[in-house]
Amino acid sequence: MQIARELEMRKLGFEAQERVEHVHTQQLEIETKSNEKVSLIAAQQAEMQAIYAHDTALNEGTSQWMKNLRASVRPVITYGFFFLLVGIDCALIYHGLSTGVGFQDMADQLWDDETQALFASIIAFHFGGRAFGK
Repeated sequence: MQIARELEMRKLGFEAQERVEHVHTQQLEIETKSNEKVSLIAAQQAEMQAIYAHDTALNEGTSQWMKNLRASVRPVITYGFFFLLVGIDCALIYHGLSTGVGFQDMADQLWDDETQALFASIIAFHFGGRAFGK
């Protein structure tokens, strides 16, 4: 009986040791993942600082005209595509009205899923880029 009790106690000791080792392994995994996340964040910060330093270096010694030209690229592209979209829609509406196409048919043709996606991407390009830039 004494031997059985001693064997049971050793078995419980081994199980407790396995649990402790399991918890320790989990803690190491959590710590490793945390370190990886911290390293990733540090790398992203370093990349952003390098980008800002590059932009600052480009602006040093550059004329105001060139700075304004660089700053106008996004708005010019956005306005260009927006007015192109509006122009094409106006031309198609005029063509539809002159040939007697119903309004619902024109609306279905002019504001389809692809046009909505194009319009959304234009707006996201302009306003989304500014939001992420800040």
